[in-house]
Amino acid sequence: MEFENTIGLETHVQLKTRTKMFCSCLLKTGCEPNTNVCPVCLGYPGALPVMNKEAVKLTVKSGMMLGCEINRHATFDRKNYFYPDMAKDYQISENGNPLCLGGGVEITRADGTKKFIRINHIHLEEDAAKINHYATTSGVDFNRGGTPLMEIVSEPDMESADDAIAYLTALKEILVYTGVSDCNLEEGNMRSDVNISIRPVGETKLGTKVEIKNMNSFSGIHAALEYEARRQRDCMAHSIPIVQETRRWDPEAMETASMRSKENAHDYRYFPEPDLVPVELSEEWIAAWRSELPEKPEARRARMIADYGIAEYDAEVLSQHKANADWFEAAAKGLDKKLAKQLCNLFMGDVMALMNASEKPIGESAMTPAALASLVKLAAAGTINGPTLKELLAEIFEKGGAPEAIVKERGLATVSDAGALEAFVDQAIAANPNVVADYKAGKKAAAGFFVGQVMKLSKGKADPKLVGALVAKKLSAS
Repeated sequence: MEFENTIGLETHVQLKTRTKMFCSCLLKTGCEPNTNVCPVCLGYPGALPVMNKEAVKLTVKSGMMLGCEINRHATFDRKNYFYPDMAKDYQISENGNPLCLGGGVEITRADGTKKFIRINHIHLEEDAAKINHYATTSGVDFNRGGTPLMEIVSEPDMESADDAIAYLTALKEILVYTGVSDCNLEEGNMRSDVNISIRPVGETKLGTKVEIKNMNSFSGIHAALEYEARRQRDCMAHSIPIVQETRRWDPEAMETASMRSKENAHDYRYFPEPDLVPVELSEEWIAAWRSELPEKPEARRARMIADYGIAEYDAEVLSQHKANADWFEAAAKGLDKKLAKQLCNLFMGDVMALMNASEKPIGESAMTPAALASLVKLAAAGTINGPTLKELLAEIFEKGGAPEAIVKERGLATVSDAGALEAFVDQAIAANPNVVADYKAGKKAAAGFFVGQVMKLSKGKADPKLVGALVAKKLSAS
């Protein structure tokens, strides 16, 4: 019997707010454990939570970008459980009336086909503290406790590990673009609980669901799903019942292991949070927040291809990082498609190489978008040649400056006067009779040697095309 996978993800995203969800403690990484805490996030009896409006705003903006219906009346609930990472023995979350309903993400599969992954809802809650395990002891760091945490719950619409990674990649791109989270997996900004079941092909009823908790890397999620799909098929092949449970991923053994039976909603004894009033969203707030939304990445790619005449691959790479795309578009403003394409080639090649070498994002370089556009115009007009362009680009990236002024001040403009170039060519030929003989003996590559000599004599300012033509003419006549 053939089986198919049904996969759903519960993705937890830490929001980029200055303070925690229900108190004024700062959110800052790298601090000494338990230094950014207060009676509220430590769960002291009698301490009352106060809603973080910015967290609500970022969650609603995420829902808008993902096509969700925004719930104008959202309520918070207490999710009761006992664990050291939640000192008050309950988590404030949204159960019955979450902020965002529906929506979804379109993914592109490896074969080029599209699939729409539905979202069930997005709710807002507080993150738990972080438990650190040592050789013989464990410690709880409450600096993370109370961080605004957005949970995006998908429908079980994914059929493979590849689908899941495509969904998470698209989701991450949208959220980073919107500015709601850094989605840094290494820092735990984005974590997923993975749900997978199998069922006979053609069956509509879902199989028994297994959850794999707190996955914080795309490679781990992919490997865990691949393994769990095989394990469940093996169970069916040997008539071993699949039980609803929570499992953990062991990256060293490359397998999942049982942790506990899977909880249901009633196990958490949800009830309305008595210390918080409902969130009532006005139409004015909704309209104001909607006006702040950026262009969606996929739409931006299509527009950049149309506006600047760049390749689909180039648009894909540029749009992966909003800061790069914003900077490129600022530089390309006012350029025709031919120059915009040259600008794109320069950015994709030399500029990104400088960014990687210096470990600086483009926004931290000293170069302005206008300066890069100016360099492209100078090169296209023949005012500067390729070597000068590269030299100036590296300098301006590091120190800044106006390209036109630098070229004028230092006399870097390309030498294109035929008389001056002819004198350089004559000088190079006269100084290298052996190379001339090689050329006449059939070694046509010797012409390149003379082009190089002329470039040296002109201190790199000669027009290489004119030099090449003059060298060919002189060698043929000699």
